Amino acid sequence: MREKHAVHTNRAAELGGPYSQAIVHMGFIYISGQGAVDPVTNQVKAGTIENETRLALDNIKMIMTGAGGSLENILQVSAYLLDIREYGRFNDVYRVYFKEPMPARTCVQVGKLPFGLRVEIDAIGYI
Repeated sequence: MREKHAVHTNRAAELGGPYSQAIVHMGFIYISGQGAVDPVTNQVKAGTIENETRLALDNIKMIMTGAGGSLENILQVSAYLLDIREYGRFNDVYRVYFKEPMPARTCVQVGKLPFGLRVEIDAIGYI
């Protein structure tokens, strides 16, 4: 399919902002930034970097599944951390979700994230 189309799944969180959970175009999927939002209640679940990372990656996993793929189809990840000193703890959780060959990745510290979150993660993959 050459035209872009939005991906939506009720199994991943959605806060109702002016964006799609993901867009698929020419076999690639572009997943919007995901944070620690409970996919059942759509409520922010701010907490430790470990818990927030798990929720964000679970949402990415559900979006990939809803689009017909899996985390193995992820090519590139961008992670935005509120505190870079939590980098090691973030990586401990991240390693559970991704296997070799690991996706390409950028990880940076940011000044502030929406809803008081500690981490936001977006991704690019293929379907």
